[in-house]
Amino acid sequence: MYHKILVAVDRSEFGKPVFQAALDIARCNHADMRVLHVMALDEQDNPTIPISTSMGLAGAIDEETMEVYRELWQTYENKGVEVLQSLAALAVGTGVRTEIMQCSGGSPGLEICRLARDWKADLIVLGRRGHSGFSELFLGSVSNYVVHHAPCSVLTVQ
Repeated sequence: MYHKILVAVDRSEFGKPVFQAALDIARCNHADMRVLHVMALDEQDNPTIPISTSMGLAGAIDEETMEVYRELWQTYENKGVEVLQSLAALAVGTGVRTEIMQCSGGSPGLEICRLARDWKADLIVLGRRGHSGFSELFLGSVSNYVVHHAPCSVLTVQ
């Protein structure tokens, strides 16, 4: 029986079926759910530092360029919170106690495992995009990392 389910979602089309699977399990087990979004460098909408023509030979980034980047990052962060809030509202509407969490991390797999350990989750639910072979070798695999390092059971949703 699961009591605490950590569901890791991103903002791609893969996030919705992952959330739905976690919600179904939480409802059946009367479990609490924490919906997590790790803002990662390789995520689809993650802003990159805009290149400015005023960058010097040393590659220093001027203050104006950094301000543009900070604004882009804030928008990205706000959109993530909006997605989490809408998912939490759906869960709460079905009677599942739900909280949200968003964090940034260079390694989403590491963050997911750390947060599951800290929260004492019984189950982690996350997506699997189906990378294999060289694609997984070069891109890495969050789900693969979590399956091998999680402190609890893991459900990957294809």
